Amino acid sequence: MSIHPSAIVAAGARIPESSTIGPYCTIGPEVELGEECTLISHVVIDGRTRIGARNTFYPFCSIGVAPQDLKYKGEPTETILGDGNTIRECVTISRGTTGGGGLTRLGDGNLLMAYAHVGHDSQVGSRCILANSATLAGHVTIEDDVTLGALSARTPLSAAAPSSHKMSCPFRSPRQSVRTGPSALTKSASSARAFRPSACSVCRRRIAICWPPGSTPPRRSKKCARSKATTWRCWCGSSSAASAG
Repeated sequence: MSIHPSAIVAAGARIPESSTIGPYCTIGPEVELGEECTLISHVVIDGRTRIGARNTFYPFCSIGVAPQDLKYKGEPTETILGDGNTIRECVTISRGTTGGGGLTRLGDGNLLMAYAHVGHDSQVGSRCILANSATLAGHVTIEDDVTLGALSARTPLSAAAPSSHKMSCPFRSPRQSVRTGPSALTKSASSARAFRPSACSVCRRRIAICWPPGSTPPRRSKKCARSKATTWRCWCGSSSAASAG
């Protein structure tokens, strides 16, 4: 085990021999680290937090800290991270609240870029990317293989349809969807829009678009960031790729 002399590790924290704790890190008494985790420096991990193997934490990120919720009164809630996540500089992940299930969860193989925020009771799947300053307020669900662009925001108690096109609340982002930033989805916005994924027929990556429910939406186009092709989406659900450019 490598723990820098300036790091503060509380009694009771479970740190395996294969993990590395860099300078000025602070680890609370109820933290459990998995094998081969690396805390580079100035990392704070607090609360009842369980972290899987091979996670890397960059300077000034805060994991398992108290939620930014005035109703929270210090209840023993949890934060769970899976394996192989990369948590970049100044990322914040808040632990759960009793009103939201008491658990904030992050899956495997995710990349959270600098200043991203995962709010209390949020559930993030695996292989997701939250670009710089992407923000998940409380009670947000992000499924597998979702990309949120820089400055994207998801607010609590907003509703959007997952892949099954059923409305759900709190907010749920469909599997394999892409949201480019800056953008926001709020409760008021979701009451006026349905959220459905569209697949680019060139690279097959899903592109998320919105339209008012109960009306016939016009044909819309959205350029796929990966294939550079324009994907047309009709109200019936069909899609086709136009010329690239």
